[in-house]
This record gives sequence, structure tokens and C-alpha cells, in this order.
Amino acid sequence: MPQIPEKIHELTVGQLSARSGAAVSALHFYESKGLINSRRTTGNQRRYHRDALRRVAFVRAAQRVGIPLATIREALAELPEERTPTREDWAHLSEAWRSELDERIKQLSRLRDHLTDCIGCGCLSLETCVLSNPDDVFGDRMTGSRLMAERTRPTDGPEKRAALTPAPQKEPEDCR
Repeated sequence: MPQIPEKIHELTVGQLSARSGAAVSALHFYESKGLINSRRTTGNQRRYHRDALRRVAFVRAAQRVGIPLATIREALAELPEERTPTREDWAHLSEAWRSELDERIKQLSRLRDHLTDCIGCGCLSLETCVLSNPDDVFGDRMTGSRLMAERTRPTDGPEKRAALTPAPQKEPEDCR
């Protein structure tokens, strides 16, 4: 890893990439999303303040645990004068994100545990099909994988949806 002398207070995008481990394209993306900032030289080259290293590390750590970039941006924007996050900031934010992560882990565990429940017949209306039809909410209307193709636009009212919904069909014997 290239060392940058302490007397240098600004980094080129290449230096920031080498030190942070983030691709140059990722740094440009982070900048476009307001996660890091640069200034432009007279030659229109980006220059990042050294604290961008900590911000990039913060963003990458949050991403690794599954925090969306929009949530990371909101967290960074809440810091006074959008300063670089400190250890205390990370502790506070990670505690706030804990319940969201716990819920996501719970959902992924449920997905993993029920991944093969409906793979045999594909009807997607079994009471145990927690992947596509939790609690068999579609079972009263119809059966079969056609449910996946059934989509309504947000502007469709309940009357139009009812008119588009086919009458319930009898479930084949092998799907019971």
C-alpha cells in the first residue's frame, strides 16, 4: 500500500483508490451520491482531502453489513458540518442500524429454511410456501405459477383488479 506523506493534505483519485482499496469508478460513484467530496484543480482534476479516506472506509464498512447507500448518506449528512465520522459516530450509528440488520437476518434465515418448500410442484399456493405466497393468501383465488405473472399497476383500482383476476381453479391432486 503506497504511503502518502503527512505533509500532503490532498489526494488524487488514484491515491485515494490505492489507499482505500476502492476502485476509482466506485469513488466517482460515491462522490456522485454525495458520500465524499472533492475540489477541482485549475486543470479540472479531482483532489480529495485526507479525511476522505475515513469516509470511504466508513461507507465500505456500512455497505459490507448491508446498509443501503441512501441510509449511509443520511447518516453522514447528520454529522455536524458533514465532518468525518469518528469511532463514536460509528458506534452510535451501528447501534441504530442493529435492529434493521437483525430483521434482515431473520428474513434471510426464513428464506434459507424454506427455500425448497415449493420447488417440486411450483404451484406457489401451498400453505407452506413462505417465499412467494406467505400464509397462502392467494390460495382462495387461484392456483399455479400464474400468480407470479399477475401484476397490477399502482393506478389500477380494486374494481379493475377484481375484473382482471381469474376465477379460482381447482388445485391438481399432486399439489395438495
